[in-house]
Amino acid sequence: SHIRHAWDPTKSVAQNLAEMGLAEDPNKAVPIPKRKLLGMEVESNGREQGKKIVRKPYVVNEMEYEASLPEKKSNTLSRDLIDYVQYMIQNHGENYKEMARDEKNYYQDTPKQIKRKINVYKNFYPEEYKDFIASLKQEKMDMQ
Repeated sequence: SHIRHAWDPTKSVAQNLAEMGLAEDPNKAVPIPKRKLLGMEVESNGREQGKKIVRKPYVVNEMEYEASLPEKKSNTLSRDLIDYVQYMIQNHGENYKEMARDEKNYYQDTPKQIKRKINVYKNFYPEEYKDFIASLKQEKMDMQ
């Protein structure tokens, strides 16, 4: 978005990027150092880069600032997995072997795999899990 706002449609891509201090060609942006080949000096890139004037340095500064921000963790579980876990807990409680034999266990998860899925659900949504367990206890109380 920073590049889009600073873009000048009357100029070429190379001119626009040069004004912002960005490289058009990443292969030319980082110079390849000279190396010695059997006693002879060979320069990998014959062209010499001239000094470029950066007229819009704020674009690079904004992009660097944005890149330095910590990434947000947006871990969520699919609705299907949540429904699956709730169904298994509702019908089988803590009996993972019985859950593995359930007809809704389409992927034929082992008891350990089901237990792991339930633990993931507990870790991702602890409040929702507590409310769900409380509602199950309330249903049992109402039935008795």
